[in-house]
Amino acid sequence: MKRTSIFFGLILFVVFACEDVIEVEVPEPETRLVVNGIVTVDTEQEFAPIQIRVTESSNFFEENTVTQLESAVVLVGERDPDDPFSTSFGTIVLNEVEPNSGVYAADGGLRTEFLNVNTEFFLIVEHKGKRYAGQTFYSPTVQIDNLEQGSETLFDEDDVEIKVTITDVPESKDYYVFNFGQGEFLALNDQFIDGQQFEFSYFPERDLESGEELEVRILGADQQFFNYIDLLVEQTENDGGVFETPAATVRGNIFDVTGLDNIEIFDNVSRPESFALGYFAVIQEYKESIVIEKGS
Repeated sequence: MKRTSIFFGLILFVVFACEDVIEVEVPEPETRLVVNGIVTVDTEQEFAPIQIRVTESSNFFEENTVTQLESAVVLVGERDPDDPFSTSFGTIVLNEVEPNSGVYAADGGLRTEFLNVNTEFFLIVEHKGKRYAGQTFYSPTVQIDNLEQGSETLFDEDDVEIKVTITDVPESKDYYVFNFGQGEFLALNDQFIDGQQFEFSYFPERDLESGEELEVRILGADQQFFNYIDLLVEQTENDGGVFETPAATVRGNIFDVTGLDNIEIFDNVSRPESFALGYFAVIQEYKESIVIEKGS
């Protein structure tokens, strides 16, 4: 017994004596401005609120930090089809809702009855001596024809099938973004369903409880926004939401335009690596809800 104790004691001594602390240096990532500039429009309301949220990116182990802007404005107008170089934009000023909140909103909002596919928007913000700009057109969408729970499963018996039905606009290239809540999004286009009624199934990654209400939203989108969401969905995989903490430096539509004196030049060709994370869009939204049912 004594030899056995000595033997195990020697093993423990060797194991702990050889255990070195390895320090791994993690390079400091470049800090970027992150703009959640998704403005959703309910056309059944007279006005649509305009609100954005800004943070700064951090390393992979920390949450983004709230930041403040020196200024934030939204320009809105409609180009003259007979003279596309003649522009006249109204200015909407955004102010921080509460000190140090990073949330900026306009007094009042957009009058929804005048919005159409030719309505153009520019978001221009000043942050730490730099000017950023994002440009977009209003993107309408279609209503959800039917929302119901199916009986099929995907991987295991606890899966919940959500069946969504929409009717695509004929002879039009359309894109759709579906928001299933808690960071779960799906991007679709009408490549194979042009002008048709279309039903698809979605299986939420999170666990849904019996009696829980699930709200599904359909968002308007153009091709650029569709591509952006599609790429972010691949990268985030329900890791906090595609609008909250972008998982990588995915280029959106907000560029560093510091020093440029022409509002039409916002793609920043000469500085391709100088851009903000996030996206600016003004999109129509419809939503429907169902109550989840599960067998005992």
